[in-house]
Amino acid sequence: MLGIPTVQDRVIQQAIAQVLMRHYDPTFSEFSYGFREGRGARDAIAQTSAYIKEGRNWIVEMDLEKFFDTVNHDRLMSRLERDIKDRMLLRLIRRYLRTGILENGLISARTEGTPQGSPLSPILSLIVLDELDKYLEKRGIAFCRYADDCNLYMKSQKAGERAFENTTRFIEETLKLRVNRSKSGVFRPSKTKFLGYTFVGTTGAPRAHKTSLTRLKDKLKVIFRRSRGTSLKFTISRVSQLLRGWRAYFAMDARVEIYRELDIHIRRHLRKLIWIAWKKPKTRETALIRRGLDSERAWKSSVNGRGAWWNAGALHMRHAYNNNCFRRLGLYSLELQY
Repeated sequence: MLGIPTVQDRVIQQAIAQVLMRHYDPTFSEFSYGFREGRGARDAIAQTSAYIKEGRNWIVEMDLEKFFDTVNHDRLMSRLERDIKDRMLLRLIRRYLRTGILENGLISARTEGTPQGSPLSPILSLIVLDELDKYLEKRGIAFCRYADDCNLYMKSQKAGERAFENTTRFIEETLKLRVNRSKSGVFRPSKTKFLGYTFVGTTGAPRAHKTSLTRLKDKLKVIFRRSRGTSLKFTISRVSQLLRGWRAYFAMDARVEIYRELDIHIRRHLRKLIWIAWKKPKTRETALIRRGLDSERAWKSSVNGRGAWWNAGALHMRHAYNNNCFRRLGLYSLELQY
């Protein structure tokens, strides 16, 4: 459930969060990532690769079901009371935890969970799950946790299955949280998905997971679908903005062939939009001549009767709008960033 605080409440909650973070952050595990300064997703990905290089090639995925909605208030407050003596501050935190939620037009008090959207939620979630980190460290279990996304790294399937059962019992019986068993289990690195990545080989080389590639293509489809009637330059700027963000996050994937294939895919979609925009054969013929094709070839290409997607991949369109042309128009190339 989203809990959107007022401006005044947001300022107060942000101040409380900063105080709590200064107090608790030094005590958190070095394998806890997410919501912590200088400990981001790339650090968690790099640590996962390091574990696999050590021979920990069985990964236990622990999926916490609706974590932010199921945090036990009493357990959380009990933990805070051990470290915080300011009763007024504790009452204020509990009040924010119980902030009303809107369901079916009715406001009801929250009895569990931390309000997502609140500046307090990240630090409170770290405090709750620090108990899990301490449990794993005490038992010598290698792990990476990014917010509520937690993986354990084992050297055998049997050890992984045992760790999964014991850790699940601790999460459900002690932390009063739920493990989604249908999304959890013991897997080889190449069968896992962690922060959008999967891992291959004995070195645990990070690769963008197939669903991450699919999601990128889906976002591109939306841009292309909404681009009809807009300028080519505007479409290219939107595509490039998306690609820069995606490439920055998945920079640890070193497969240049994937970037090349994506670049080809994107350029073909742009050529398709251009072909559709030209509409009539005469317009296409004139445009192709202007783009450097001889008149006979331009005429034959303009009346070939094929669809826009076929023409987008045909030689005449690749000649009219080649790679250098798109670069001059400002199209971001994934391959060239490798």
